[in-house]
Amino acid sequence: MRNRLIMSMLTALTGATLLASTLFAAGPAQAAGVPAQAAGVPAQAAGVPAQAAGVPAQAAGVPAQAADVPAEFGTDWHDPVTAAPPVPRPDTASCRVTLAEAKFRDFTPYHGTYTPPEGCGDRWSKVVLRLDGRVKGRQYDRLGHLRVGGVEIFRTSTPQPSPDGIEWSVEKDVTRYSDTLRRPQDVEMLIGNVVDDTYTGVIDVKVTLTFHAAGRPAGAHAHDRALTPDRVLTPDRVPTPDRALTPDRVLTLADGTTLTTPRNSERILAEVYATGSGGGCEEYWYLTVPSTAPYSCQADDGPYREVQLRVDGRLAGIATPFPTVWTGGWSNPFLWYVVPGPRAFDVEPITYDLTPFAGLLNDGRPHRVEVSVLGVPEGRPGWDAPVNVLVWQDEKRAHVPGALTVHREGSPAGTSTYTPARAGDEHRVDTEAAHRLTVSGYLDTSHGRITTTVSRTLAHTSAHRWTDGETTDALDARWTDGEAVTVSGHGPARTTRTHRTYTMDGTTTLGAADRLRTVLALGDRATAVTVQDGRRTAWSRLDDTYTGDATYTVNVPRDQRHAVGTTSERYRLYGAAAGPSGCHDRTLTTVQGVLVEDRTRCRGE
Repeated sequence: MRNRLIMSMLTALTGATLLASTLFAAGPAQAAGVPAQAAGVPAQAAGVPAQAAGVPAQAAGVPAQAADVPAEFGTDWHDPVTAAPPVPRPDTASCRVTLAEAKFRDFTPYHGTYTPPEGCGDRWSKVVLRLDGRVKGRQYDRLGHLRVGGVEIFRTSTPQPSPDGIEWSVEKDVTRYSDTLRRPQDVEMLIGNVVDDTYTGVIDVKVTLTFHAAGRPAGAHAHDRALTPDRVLTPDRVPTPDRALTPDRVLTLADGTTLTTPRNSERILAEVYATGSGGGCEEYWYLTVPSTAPYSCQADDGPYREVQLRVDGRLAGIATPFPTVWTGGWSNPFLWYVVPGPRAFDVEPITYDLTPFAGLLNDGRPHRVEVSVLGVPEGRPGWDAPVNVLVWQDEKRAHVPGALTVHREGSPAGTSTYTPARAGDEHRVDTEAAHRLTVSGYLDTSHGRITTTVSRTLAHTSAHRWTDGETTDALDARWTDGEAVTVSGHGPARTTRTHRTYTMDGTTTLGAADRLRTVLALGDRATAVTVQDGRRTAWSRLDDTYTGDATYTVNVPRDQRHAVGTTSERYRLYGAAAGPSGCHDRTLTTVQGVLVEDRTRCRGE
């Protein structure tokens, strides 16, 4: 949709005339003073008729009753909620500390001091971060980060408020940052915001950490010799820190690019909180088209993006960025008022296994580690990619030597083909792209020579269609990111295969009477299987699916938008990550901001 459509949309969203120079002059984490507007695009097949004003987009089978569900959105709606499971917690003694508490009105960071808790030891079986937030009035979606001792432990975005106000919460397992949390640290948090006569929402948040002690059930004491049977923990069920999941050290890059690891590192992972945001075209990178096509956002090579990590200039890792849709996305905030898109409230980092490079990194000298995003036009802003490095050490050796033995880098292959519109038809860009990287290296550890081989394969296909004036704008896209990590040399070889699939299918249409309708489906899916000695030793499966259909009138005051919408999320998680039952299956459905379905399908939930 071009500028004239966005101008009318912005007027409808704010009830006041705003200035906007591009389609995507909005979004979370924008430059200071630049409001993050609702923006976006696609979903579903073309030709979706615009709804008549005031006619609700009802989901089939939703048990909504007229007395409970209004004919259209009002001035308040259900608090934001996701179908994701809570973080599983052990039944041990716990301690809680407040990490940050602030009201964000501008781009001034919160600064505080963290002190480790007393009474829970310093080796925790679980550490859970919780953000509780509230906001009311008129405000856009905003991107935020939280850093402890310079380590980014949480990245999030915010929901858009109702005039009457909303509250929401987010939980995250941050046990892997235990090394950082064992010492007093400086704390920095920022949710950049704009508050003035038009944008009135002050974002009020409190972040806490709950530490679960290792080894003893809640309420037990050292002198308790005869606990009742329901309090007994057998040795294999006593919660202890999982060393495979909790690194010995958590490092950041000095000056943003320099890494010096301990000389006895035997496993090294890098995590990158990569987000395309800032209100420009890179917030909607998946919609960019070649410069030969008449569209609002252009990039010479089209929409393919790849987050690359290099060690001393050599490609060490590749990954597909997750196509996050923030809560103002796709030109239609009514899609996200209650149920956000996948990962919008808890931005997951991309993880790279750098163990094949450990022999090089263990020389005691500083090395250059750099992150870049392939496909971004030179000089275009919009990507942020802070890096943490997680290190596991060999306790029995001061120096673990080794070498990189295999480095096979394929050339990124892909095309982005523009087909001009014929009379009355749609413009179209079809994109296909792929890339593959294999690296392998060995380490001479205290338990023998260990070889780690990492192979990663990326692929992307998409079809982007739009009409002149962008009054219809549609995208059907699929990304895959497959990774295999094999560790061999000490006992049977162990291979973990992870396959990630992200999907986006939607259409936005501006129809009769300035009714704008967006129909959208998003998918976040992943499977992981570990095999050792021919036997499966671990597995997990995730399927997080969002669907939405919302319509409103643009270019009118807020109280005349006659907005209607149905949204749904089904979050399925199986395996150890789902908690003790190994199963989480929850569905949420909303109509006009009213939660009409909250259903679980796993026994014990």
